[in-house]
Amino acid sequence: MSDQGGRNVRDLRRSNRSLMLRHLYFHQSVSRQDLIRATGLSTASVSNVVTDLIDDGIVVEAGAVESEGGRPRILLEVDNSRFQVIGVDVGETHVRVERFDLALSELARADIPMTPGHYEPEVVVAGIAAGLAAVGTDSGAELLGIGIGVPGIVQAGPEAVVHCQTIGWDAVPLEALLRRVTDLPLFIDNGATTMGQAEMWFGAGLAAADTVFLLIGSGVGASVLAGGEPYRGASTSAGEWGHVTAEIGGRRCRCGARGCLEAYIGAESVIARYREATGAAPAGLTDGEEGDEETVLRRILRTAGQEEVSPDVLAARAVLDETALHIGVGIGNLVNLFNPQRVIIGGWAGLLLAGPLLPRIHEVAREHALHYPFSRTAIELGRLGPDAVARGAATLPVARFLNSGGTVPQSRPTGATR
Repeated sequence: MSDQGGRNVRDLRRSNRSLMLRHLYFHQSVSRQDLIRATGLSTASVSNVVTDLIDDGIVVEAGAVESEGGRPRILLEVDNSRFQVIGVDVGETHVRVERFDLALSELARADIPMTPGHYEPEVVVAGIAAGLAAVGTDSGAELLGIGIGVPGIVQAGPEAVVHCQTIGWDAVPLEALLRRVTDLPLFIDNGATTMGQAEMWFGAGLAAADTVFLLIGSGVGASVLAGGEPYRGASTSAGEWGHVTAEIGGRRCRCGARGCLEAYIGAESVIARYREATGAAPAGLTDGEEGDEETVLRRILRTAGQEEVSPDVLAARAVLDETALHIGVGIGNLVNLFNPQRVIIGGWAGLLLAGPLLPRIHEVAREHALHYPFSRTAIELGRLGPDAVARGAATLPVARFLNSGGTVPQSRPTGATR
């Protein structure tokens, strides 16, 4: 039996389950009466679906509260301890793998270092496999899947394919390669998009439907949310903010073009520009010593903050001011183009740089944006720290679980969500 919209009773029941499960997930400890008010469903529908969710072991009763003039109200919660998910951040300096419960509380973590310049797909897959072995995939809980945040463009299809010019990936069949090391359901998306979803669910993006999330690490990316949903464009490549042109004929970018924003604000570029300006490593490193990017960037920031004026200090301040200038102009362009409620700066380098540079970034963005939309845009730092990409990747199997009404995948779903 179908309604006029073509939905049958099974579709309607699944939709009701998803609606209530999502409310229970994001609003813990609610009663059946709360669900009736929040969802607009009938008392009978709520009662039937709640009974099903309890019988399926997805929802549990969690105490009672007094009601006015009636019986105590039974509180309901999702049984977050029964299910687990894994989130993976494929970065350019490491592969981070984290195992979470359904509420995305971290249970285990592994960081697998990556050698700069060696991003061969087989190397990345081996890193992910090592991380999965370290965090464990047989904990006794039901594992809903593995979410993976990657740099570049994720092409949806029967199996996810990744394009990332900056690390030399051209149509890499990442999902097919990962099938050699795991049978768990895979959910692959762009890292900036996964970071944005984590911040939307738990961090700085709460209650903001139109938001731009900026991911600044070794490279640069962005995720644009319109009406609460990622805007992906015609071929899923929307959000490549790092490859808009910041200066015509400017610095050579890793993608091969000249003048890309990434060539001025990515951590790799900030470090390179400091070395070019001084001909030396930042204070604390010898000339031949590289250090990891985070260590070097922190030392540049410390050099810039020194009271004693020296050529190195002046060079560090000039490089950081130029970085703030380019970030601010880039944000001003985003404000004019997308009119977001918030612009959230994240990524390990973004959080490191934007802390001390945020006043200057805000000033420059104001100077380069139209006054009215800028006055209604907040520029903030992400609240989830440098782990936001992995945590956001873990939201992908959670979102699938909620949207399906609590169906545990029996087979391996394929394809990207970006």
